[in-house]
Amino acid sequence: MGKGCMKATKYFLFLFNLIFFLFGAVIMGFGLWLLLDNQSFIAVLQDSSMALKVGSYILIGVGAFSMLLGFLGCLGAIYEIRCLLGLYFTCLLLILIAQVAAAALIYFQKDLVNGEMSKIVNQVLNNYPGKNSTTEQAWDFIQRTMECCGWTGRMDWSGNMVVVNSSQLLFPCSCQNTSLLTGNSSESGFCEAQTPDWPVFDAGCSASVESWLLTNVGVILGICLGVAVIELLGMILSICLCKNVHTEDYTKVPKY
Repeated sequence: MGKGCMKATKYFLFLFNLIFFLFGAVIMGFGLWLLLDNQSFIAVLQDSSMALKVGSYILIGVGAFSMLLGFLGCLGAIYEIRCLLGLYFTCLLLILIAQVAAAALIYFQKDLVNGEMSKIVNQVLNNYPGKNSTTEQAWDFIQRTMECCGWTGRMDWSGNMVVVNSSQLLFPCSCQNTSLLTGNSSESGFCEAQTPDWPVFDAGCSASVESWLLTNVGVILGICLGVAVIELLGMILSICLCKNVHTEDYTKVPKY
């Protein structure tokens, strides 16, 4: 490889590693969002599913590792250090294999994931005490904004112990259809109905929530695809550069 091609490869590899570093920051940011968000459906799942919290920590770890790997790749490219370039190539290969395996696992277990999500939501509805906790606020927000009630319909609330044990005709206030009410009403907790026919929305939230999740999954898959392309380009450039760096010169490594 000529000096001109060598130089171009080196700076292209530096550029791709910089992009890879930024993608790592995006993945870590998404993991932090999953962990800290309390205004969407994610907050409902957090308190009931340890898997989501574990997944959040994994995303944060993967993002941080990707940022470190991008930094090492930049260092190896600029200073032409073969051991760093070889380590960079090996790590990228392992990450790519792990990504493909994780994607295949999620795809083939999607029915199991849907069933687990439905079970978690029903557990939230049955244990809803009307005390305005973070999980309750998130579910109330979902029902108000999506104009729905329960997971598949209003009957999902029939297993709630507050509703079952009350001598009054209680229903979740966030479900209420304001077009059927007169006067002021609460946006959380339980409200009293005048008749057994609750003045609530008939539709369940599952279709709207699944649509919301699919939208976000598309964003996630787009990010993962972008990362995979960057990884492949980085692997190709790093192995080309590594093969053409014939001698180790550690005097090139910056000293602090």
